[in-house]
Amino acid sequence: MDPVRVGILGCGTISDAYLGANDRFEEYDIVACTDLDEARAEAKAAEYGIEAMDSEAFLDSDVELVVNLTPPSVHEQTCKQVLDAGKHVYVEKPLASSVEDAAGILEAAEASDLRVGSAPDTFLGAGLQTCRRVIDDGRIGDPVGATAVWTSPGHEAWHPNPDLYYKEGGGPLFDMGPYYVTALVTLLGAAERVTGSVTRAHDERTITSEPRHGETIDVEVPTHESGIVDFGGGTVANVTTTFDAQDSTLPSPTFEIYGTEGTLAVPDPNHFEGPVRVSDGTGFETVEMDHDYTAGRGAGVADLARAIRDDGWTHRTSADLAYHVLEVLDGVRTSSDEGKHVSVESAPERPEPLPEAFPEDRD
Repeated sequence: MDPVRVGILGCGTISDAYLGANDRFEEYDIVACTDLDEARAEAKAAEYGIEAMDSEAFLDSDVELVVNLTPPSVHEQTCKQVLDAGKHVYVEKPLASSVEDAAGILEAAEASDLRVGSAPDTFLGAGLQTCRRVIDDGRIGDPVGATAVWTSPGHEAWHPNPDLYYKEGGGPLFDMGPYYVTALVTLLGAAERVTGSVTRAHDERTITSEPRHGETIDVEVPTHESGIVDFGGGTVANVTTTFDAQDSTLPSPTFEIYGTEGTLAVPDPNHFEGPVRVSDGTGFETVEMDHDYTAGRGAGVADLARAIRDDGWTHRTSADLAYHVLEVLDGVRTSSDEGKHVSVESAPERPEPLPEAFPEDRD
């Protein structure tokens, strides 16, 4: 299979995670990058041995697949530009800053007969794929409930430019929630109903990271968000994410699924590895991994690239899955605003398990 030619749109902090994975997969080859800050694109290009382009040349190039790392507030605009240029797109999470914008991306992809993929791809890792096998094998019986908790005092303590986390498309639920809800959907199936309550502790935040230490930024989104998600199989999950926890006695993350016969301790869904632990009521034991991939970001791009080249490959990091996850996240906020349960209208197929040797399972 000839590798898919990939370009990076947006050369901010997260771009290193993708650029550093370029030699990890045979499915694709990153050949170019672009950014509104041309100097930043040139610096990344020099560091990773690729070509820096202005946006017009980038869209006119022979790049086949664009990894879109722009802020969520412009995902709809930038994804449509990429699709209009005849290129597939893999976009960082969340798919968009609103369900309406996400629907626009899906409509544009269908009209263009092109593929859209979306982060997170961590559910393709050995940890969550092993969890999938534990559940499918019935080791904890029928899933009844789940708890997913992520706590933090906020990204302004470490990120050099934390503004986007407090603007439209940001907040702890839209930033970290995709990892947890995507994992839950791939483990339990589609969600059907959401109930939520959210709040915001401060209207301004003070940056304590460098190089902008001491600057204040406006907060436009909730910063403590809790939801109850009802899944089609009857499982009820509690999901809480916060930028307002200065400390906690709970490990962060806390992620467990409770079944009629046992409990599954799920590893951090922001990563690809384990450990995976199961208890039948007499104490937890670590489960041996039955999948290989733990190396980090890029697996979702490889998944999409393989789907582009191989009609028989199931695209798992699909836009349909990402749209469903966004609908759940948006439903938490809508429920809080309107004081009622919110139905989840989309119902994607539960992604198939990966081959155990992915990505080394090529013919």
